[in-house]
Amino acid sequence: MTAAGGAPAVLRVLIVEDNEDAAEIMGELIKRRGHDVRIAHDGETGLSAARAFRPQVIFLDIGLPDTDGYAVARRLRAEDLAGEMLVALTGYGEAEDRRRAQEAGFDRHLIKPVDPDALLAVFDGAGSSTPGAA
Repeated sequence: MTAAGGAPAVLRVLIVEDNEDAAEIMGELIKRRGHDVRIAHDGETGLSAARAFRPQVIFLDIGLPDTDGYAVARRLRAEDLAGEMLVALTGYGEAEDRRRAQEAGFDRHLIKPVDPDALLAVFDGAGSSTPGAA
């Protein structure tokens, strides 16, 4: 995604991940790309942050302490808070896991530990994603 004049657009990015170290590392990588990042560590805080911050890209862990990421994804979609790209973060990558993520409204599915190149590649597709793409 680019701004007028071809410069990369600054995106609002929300990371909802209960592993604080993983969330901070992801946040730093994304910030280095020039994006505005917020972090939440549970589903309810993530929903509140999405309402206030209106992110364009959301990285959402499937296994959260207060709820699962599938339920949060459905709520984000129902409240029109999912932005342009909703990305599942999970330790599971089987076809059934990807199907469940797609059904819950995720656009992408990243397997943890997330490869930094895969993480940053999400931004190449922001604004032009195909739902369910890997």
